[in-house]
Amino acid sequence: MRNFLFPAVDQSHQSLLALRPRSYIMASMSRIIQERRELADLLKSRDGVFVLFYASWCPFSIGFLPIYEKHAAGREQHFVRMTLDGNEGLFDEHGIQVYPTVIFFKSGEVHKRLDGKHLAGLKEKQLTELIDSCGIDRD
Repeated sequence: MRNFLFPAVDQSHQSLLALRPRSYIMASMSRIIQERRELADLLKSRDGVFVLFYASWCPFSIGFLPIYEKHAAGREQHFVRMTLDGNEGLFDEHGIQVYPTVIFFKSGEVHKRLDGKHLAGLKEKQLTELIDSCGIDRD
């Protein structure tokens, strides 16, 4: 059974997106993955990849995205992101219960993960500690 942070929202969630901070509207440092197959191919072809799983309508995801992008700068080959909007099957596949969630894949397998906290999301310090523990330096 899925434990979602927020109930499903209708397609008219534009008012929530209008509240996003300006820093959210920035050049993407991380590669945006659109489909499950694209993610699988990427994980097979690269070693040491952080994947941010997020929802475009989630305020915690919206707030965390600029932090993730900041840390992706200079390490673009190791940072990708994938919205769970329209990719709901990934919830079960990766055991995602809260947005945002960052998973570090090594040799195509889950090596470490950072799950968002219910009604709190993720903090920059948590991401920094995860990156440091995985030994990914800037390119």
